[in-house]
Amino acid sequence: MARTNPFTFLQQVRAETAKVSWPSRRETTISTLMVFLMVAFASAFFFVVDMALAYGVGAVMTLGR
Repeated sequence: MARTNPFTFLQQVRAETAKVSWPSRRETTISTLMVFLMVAFASAFFFVVDMALAYGVGAVMTLGR
């Protein structure tokens, strides 16, 4: 693979960056909100599952008493 000098490399990077279809502000905002919602739902789900498992383990541990 041939080596390119830094100036040529930067020209190629700029040309490839121009081809990218960047999301609009609205698309970015909606995507960000969806990520936060999914994180909140996942956090709540794992909190409930953790509490249920802790309760179950506690119930099993007290059976022998």
